[in-house]
Amino acid sequence: MTFRSSEVRRGLAGCLWGLTACGVLGGLLVAAIALPAVGGAGITTNTVTHLFIDLPPSPREDPLPERTILLDRNGKQFAQFYTENRKIVKLDQVAPAMRQAIVAIEDSRFYEHAGLDIKGTLRALVTNTQAGGVRQGGSSLTQQLVKNILVESAETDAERDRAREPSLRRKITELRYALAMEDKYSKAEILERYLNIAYFGAGAFGVEAAAQRFFSVSAADLTLKQAATLAGAVRTPYSTDPSLGPQRRHRLRERRDIVLDRMAQLGDIPVAQAEAVKRTPLDIRMRPEPGGCAGSAYPYFCLYVHKELVTNPAFGPTRAARERLLARGGIVLRTTLDPTAQRAAQRAVSSHVSPKDTEVAAEAMVEPGTGRIRAMTASKRYGVNSGNAKNGPSTTYNLPADMAHGGGQGFQAGSTFKAFTLATALARGWRFDDGFMTPGRFVPSGGYFDCRGHRVNDPHSQIFNASGEGSGGPQSISTGTWKSVNIFYMMLERRVGLCQVVKTAKALGVVRADGTPLREVPTFTLGVNEMDPVTVAAAFAAFGARGRYCRPMAIVDIVERDGTHVPVPPSCVQAIERDVADAVNHVLSGVFSKGTMTGQDIGRDAAGKTGTNNGYTSAWFAGYTPDLAAAVSVGDIRGAYRYPLRDVTIGGEYYGQVQGASLPGPIWVSSMEAALRDVEASSFHHPDMSRFGGGYTPGMDKLLEAEKKRDGRNGGGDGDGGADGQDAGEPDERHSLGADHGYRGGRAHWRKPRHQQRQQQPHRRQRHHRPGPGHRAR
Repeated sequence: MTFRSSEVRRGLAGCLWGLTACGVLGGLLVAAIALPAVGGAGITTNTVTHLFIDLPPSPREDPLPERTILLDRNGKQFAQFYTENRKIVKLDQVAPAMRQAIVAIEDSRFYEHAGLDIKGTLRALVTNTQAGGVRQGGSSLTQQLVKNILVESAETDAERDRAREPSLRRKITELRYALAMEDKYSKAEILERYLNIAYFGAGAFGVEAAAQRFFSVSAADLTLKQAATLAGAVRTPYSTDPSLGPQRRHRLRERRDIVLDRMAQLGDIPVAQAEAVKRTPLDIRMRPEPGGCAGSAYPYFCLYVHKELVTNPAFGPTRAARERLLARGGIVLRTTLDPTAQRAAQRAVSSHVSPKDTEVAAEAMVEPGTGRIRAMTASKRYGVNSGNAKNGPSTTYNLPADMAHGGGQGFQAGSTFKAFTLATALARGWRFDDGFMTPGRFVPSGGYFDCRGHRVNDPHSQIFNASGEGSGGPQSISTGTWKSVNIFYMMLERRVGLCQVVKTAKALGVVRADGTPLREVPTFTLGVNEMDPVTVAAAFAAFGARGRYCRPMAIVDIVERDGTHVPVPPSCVQAIERDVADAVNHVLSGVFSKGTMTGQDIGRDAAGKTGTNNGYTSAWFAGYTPDLAAAVSVGDIRGAYRYPLRDVTIGGEYYGQVQGASLPGPIWVSSMEAALRDVEASSFHHPDMSRFGGGYTPGMDKLLEAEKKRDGRNGGGDGDGGADGQDAGEPDERHSLGADHGYRGGRAHWRKPRHQQRQQQPHRRQRHHRPGPGHRAR
């Protein structure tokens, strides 16, 4: 027979005069016997009347913590976050055997009492005393549910301690709340809540997570043996945790057999069936349930999403609110991750750089026009090295990202920054063939002002072109870009205004990887600011989108607990004119046909810029098509300035020096070819030649004529002033920051004979040194 708690309370009121004759006080005595340290409670008839007749509302129930699931763009899960591994299910999604088993062992009179089972409590006390251990539950399922709710909803350690304290006061509180819950919910609702909140061990909260963790099945498919095992685990989840070894599994089997015996005793199953099941092994099939990013196939992208949820105000008004969203979980995040692009980037990076190398490569791919991050990868595995070693095949830095998303301080971006000066010049009226004479040496002693109007000249620095103390000569917007001529770009930056170049870069989303203000110094155009691949890829993606810059985004849709979809739209702005972007694309396309990437292309419209830093401290390539942009960086993880990329063996190949076109360039080409293999090629818009065509560079005609004659004597040549021009060669130690150089014939690197290769020596790991404004070239 089933009672409502109001009927039980009326019965209690009639028996308050006889302490030992009244069932509720018998229950309190049981609690007192079980907890002798809390005697002397001073219980009176009036107290009991107040406690059990005037009930409080049922306890506050916050949404239970659940898993947050990350899906790629195709809807496939690749990671999950959780503070408690739990997936809430309806009662009809739980196998009947599981419902029977948990009721049998924890509260066999569950359907007969109204939250307070005096008879069951006394019986459990006797049974457990005779057995010398816990064989049956002494509290009703409703009481256990209340205790779990109070623990889960506790906001402080003190509240959690009170919810668990071994006191009569806590027991009475549970009893009162249990009666209140029985008034509020049906038995089915209480059982469902209990099965979803209970901890089963091995990190599994709730019956669905436990079924998957212990047996690799859903709760709906649990067999009798599996159900009895899980029911047995609830009472002592830590001492029966099957993931902790054979001894714990032996205890778990003992508990399973106790559950089977109890089910047979109650008539839920035949005795013969119980005995047959008891003779079988547990057949535990533990399924890993990795939480966080270390267990994800795409850890760097996963980490970016995790940090984005915490730092982006779009996901909550305060950091605390965003952290609570992540901790409580229960949401599904559809991300921008493209598995095809991700695999392409991973294979390209891994084929050129080994995880064991101290040099690291990182790549990010971003979709023009939306800012959607399609791939993030690095040459090192994500995680902790064996023995917590500082140097090894793994890292906990999100190498493709900035510090706000778990990354490090980044690497100087080098001559990739010349693209921002190019865009500024074209926007201010320069034409493709406009230019000027350049000297072989340049000192930035005057004419440079930051955006606060302060002079930032550096009369102590000497800037050289990539071939050292060259003789200089005429350079135009086009040739100066294709050959990445440092002095030309330093002079061009001064003519169009350093602050204007900085503003262009900022409009394209350029921020330092460490979050500090950009260094507005004369060598800004040579890339003295440390950057991360995601930021650089997003900036170059804007050129591919005809000047439309979109903030990098990793999440496109949030599915809340109730199934509501919350789309996350792109955050975009027209950063530069469309016509200017078309003109930039036209010039940077020549980098592949006439410049530092000659001999390397991907068989479709593409544009980009190499970046090789002073002394070979780092190297970059940033490039794009109308469909996809990517940036690749390479540097030494121990410290770029102390460990330059000279005389190094990377991925089993020897490099006399690493240039933007010799390692980042081939990684970019390989990854983009694979990522776009099934994407129909798009073309750049033809530039407005009436606005950008033509122009004049003093001395250029004579130079081209001389080159034509020279090429004729040497058997031909296109006479375009491309990568074989005067600036090809090795950067000198005295060169300015950001020195880049021409790249001949697409040759990726040259190899010394094995016996001449230098062996790398172990070094201490160090933080990246960051030169301040006015850093003097050596």
